[in-house]
Amino acid sequence: MDIHEQQRFDLLYEQHLTNLTLQGKRPATIDAYSRAIRRIAAYFDCCPDTLTTDDLKRYFADLIASHSWSAVKLDRNGLQFFYFHVLNKSWQWLNIVKPPQVKHLPDILTPCEVAIVISLTRQLRYQVCFLTLYSMGLRLGEAISLQVGDIDAGLMQVHIRDAKGGKDRLVPLPQRTLLALRYYWRTHRHPRWLFPGKDNQPDSLMDRGGLQKAMKQVILECNIHKAISPHSLRHSYATHLLEQGLDLRSVQTLLGHHSLNTTARYTRLTDITRKNTCEAINQLTNDLALRWECGL
Repeated sequence: MDIHEQQRFDLLYEQHLTNLTLQGKRPATIDAYSRAIRRIAAYFDCCPDTLTTDDLKRYFADLIASHSWSAVKLDRNGLQFFYFHVLNKSWQWLNIVKPPQVKHLPDILTPCEVAIVISLTRQLRYQVCFLTLYSMGLRLGEAISLQVGDIDAGLMQVHIRDAKGGKDRLVPLPQRTLLALRYYWRTHRHPRWLFPGKDNQPDSLMDRGGLQKAMKQVILECNIHKAISPHSLRHSYATHLLEQGLDLRSVQTLLGHHSLNTTARYTRLTDITRKNTCEAINQLTNDLALRWECGL
């Protein structure tokens, strides 16, 4: 871009950031939507306000070929926001950019496998974090960002702050998890974080990549042939609670899901559901009066 083009882009980009803030978008959304504008400006080496429909279609065709559908969706939403709130334009054709509707069922661990994975994890900080993820059904970011003041040992509950969607929630704290957290905290005694980074700095948190690598390593060593990540512990938690008879609405509250439909997918993962389904199908088949079986 020449200097005049760059100045125009900088002005519109600042308006974009301001409007995102005024709309109350979360930091992660602001980062993604602003990255979308920077990426398309770099692609064409010009300010995006002059792009034609054909330009944008070509851009998204290339983006789909080189990036995940998650990235494509974020760029589409970021551009829609930019055109609507900054340029006061509406690009209806962007509705054609839609990710495929794929609904995968996540792999989960059995309670026995959860115990083995936690037990065989080599480093204490990862062991305690895995236990925390599973025993309270937390997202990885929620567990890593737990603060000392979030633990209420009197009421045996944990305050999960600023979770997905900006929502707080309270989750029960198992006694065993409390003891593990206390034991681990004594090894670093950080004044704020339960899971600080290795350098123990005031704002340093445990590295996500290290946790994920530790999980990958222990899954390999346990010879578990499933697609398992730290988030799988949350899936396992929900599934095991349903198997123990906890109602779906309570599990929804524990997980912090906005929609009950999101929680309902775990009903397809439970042994009870599979058992009841098999029993119902067998009963349905057994009730058939089939004369030809008399000679079998």
